[in-house]
Amino acid sequence: MEQTKERIEFASLPLAVYREIAAHLRQVEGVEVSFIPQTSQQFDYNQSQIGGLWIEYASNSRAESRQWVQQILAYYRDRYVA
Repeated sequence: MEQTKERIEFASLPLAVYREIAAHLRQVEGVEVSFIPQTSQQFDYNQSQIGGLWIEYASNSRAESRQWVQQILAYYRDRYVA
């Protein structure tokens, strides 16, 4: 089964919020979510402890699933990204 993979990054988003986003996205049928490790070698308090999220869509995922994902991401983008 072929999957489509999408990388999502929000600058300076806390780990707890990334986990909340992942929990919401995992409720969408045909969607898998994994965390991207932080690659920065220097600690910055304003950076997240992870680099972002991988969102994978199953090849048989419905258009509604992708629409739900975009709506969830838009909600968090509007709420947390300046």
